[in-house]
Amino acid sequence: MSAPHERRAAITGIGVVAPNGTSTDTFWKSTQEGLSVLDRITREGCGQLPLKVAGEVRAFDPAAAVEERYLVQTDRFTHYAMTAADLALDDARLGSADTADAPFSIGVVTAAGSGGGEFGQRELQRLWGKGSRFVGPYQSIAWFYAASTGQISIRRGFKGPCSVVAADEAGGLDAVAHAARAVRRGTDAIVAGSTEAPLAPYSMVCQLGYEELSTVDDPTRAYRPFTTAACGFVPAEGGAMLIVEAADVARERGARVRALVAGHAATFTGASRWDESRVGLAQAVRGALDEAGCDPEEIDVVFADALGVPAADRAEALAIADVLGGHGRRVPVTAPKTGIGRGYCAAPVLDTAAAVLAMEHGLIPPTPNVFDVCHDLDLVTGRARAAELRTALVLSRGLMGSNSALVLRHGAADAS
Repeated sequence: MSAPHERRAAITGIGVVAPNGTSTDTFWKSTQEGLSVLDRITREGCGQLPLKVAGEVRAFDPAAAVEERYLVQTDRFTHYAMTAADLALDDARLGSADTADAPFSIGVVTAAGSGGGEFGQRELQRLWGKGSRFVGPYQSIAWFYAASTGQISIRRGFKGPCSVVAADEAGGLDAVAHAARAVRRGTDAIVAGSTEAPLAPYSMVCQLGYEELSTVDDPTRAYRPFTTAACGFVPAEGGAMLIVEAADVARERGARVRALVAGHAATFTGASRWDESRVGLAQAVRGALDEAGCDPEEIDVVFADALGVPAADRAEALAIADVLGGHGRRVPVTAPKTGIGRGYCAAPVLDTAAAVLAMEHGLIPPTPNVFDVCHDLDLVTGRARAAELRTALVLSRGLMGSNSALVLRHGAADAS
């Protein structure tokens, strides 16, 4: 480990497995073009359920990405996580040779909201249909929220700080922040992020209890936040993993600093108390700005939580104005998740990946399927907007009341 003195936490690698792309390049191309891939759910056993539309990862073969010995003991959400972690490590040029001599220098932190529902359902069906002798031994671990952290660390031999963040959907952002703080305390690198796989019958039935869930069966109308037609959100699977690394360590080995994790804060305002989330989200933004040493006018773009519930959308729009709207300023806002669905804990990590890519390309991606904005927001719709982006703000809220905000700086800031 290098000395923790004045360490900066940098994002050096991005790995994405999402409904609109199973690589970072395809994800970004689809995102910047405003492509919507929301469609009718095709998974077996889901056809008769009220939830009709979601973002499915369809071009993904787990057997091609994960070794058989890991494949049989893990759920789909962990297959996504291991694959995205591989992509992120490759992107960061952080191979086994870099960590073999110092396995305690790298750790893993993930967040998950749905866990391994598909695996768990299959084993429970065997239990009740055939008996306990037909239940596999991996039932005890494959469904668990910690499975992705554990399997990535075991598979790669990472023995540094490993953890799981349980903080509602906002846990995806909190996991990135947790990684950044571990790096500042002395760990060289952390694999951080979230993937979800909520599109299986048992998992979907559990989600039907959410009043905020959209059951509209038209993919173009099922998820339209910040409009008069807002009717809730649709779920998504997949997600992203990031390599959060000490910037000085990255420079020493010639890696690219793609962005800096500059500041983060989290608050809690209670389940479905969307009017109260205005104050809680605004406080999280202020805390993130304070930690980043960032003035409100420095924020160049906001990646919104965009729940799609009128009261929640109004609260978010007001929170953004409360903190960033001084002197009549209207900061550009975007919500590319409307084209792929809201992937629970994975959603804000995908937004973080998109924010890094947006800063690199000088392009704010649009908000698919949204045109008639009914809130006082400079929401980017229709097509991408060219802009010089030095600092981005990513927002996330959970259905149970968590609020989180993350400030990212352009990678060039590391040279300053």
